[in-house]
Amino acid sequence: MIHSGSCHCGNIKFTIESEISKLTTCDCSLCVKKNALMTKVHDSAFNLISGEESLSEYQWNMKIARHYFCKKCGIYTFHRKRSDPQYFGVNIFCLDNFDKSGVPTRATEGENMTVNTKDPIETWPGPRVTQ
Repeated sequence: MIHSGSCHCGNIKFTIESEISKLTTCDCSLCVKKNALMTKVHDSAFNLISGEESLSEYQWNMKIARHYFCKKCGIYTFHRKRSDPQYFGVNIFCLDNFDKSGVPTRATEGENMTVNTKDPIETWPGPRVTQ
């Protein structure tokens, strides 16, 4: 299934070719503040149609994940995942006419992922499943 998406002002347009069977939240400080609800899409299923020049990239902490926002309207559209860099996390609220009802949501643990600190966690404990 092909889903079309865009930022609020329409400068950034993309499609994903994916059956959306699971949504994720993340409890890292960035995702909490942007109230992200995402779907995971492989690089090969993501197509940026227009707006590359309108993308603003934000990186923090370990500088592995690459979060993209629209320079004009400020909407978070997608990000290159830290835990699995060949995948994008796509903001499902940017998808046109997508109905999230009935799609299960899984909480992922970003808050306790290794950070640049003097006492980092040795390994990431992995995703958390909520009922």
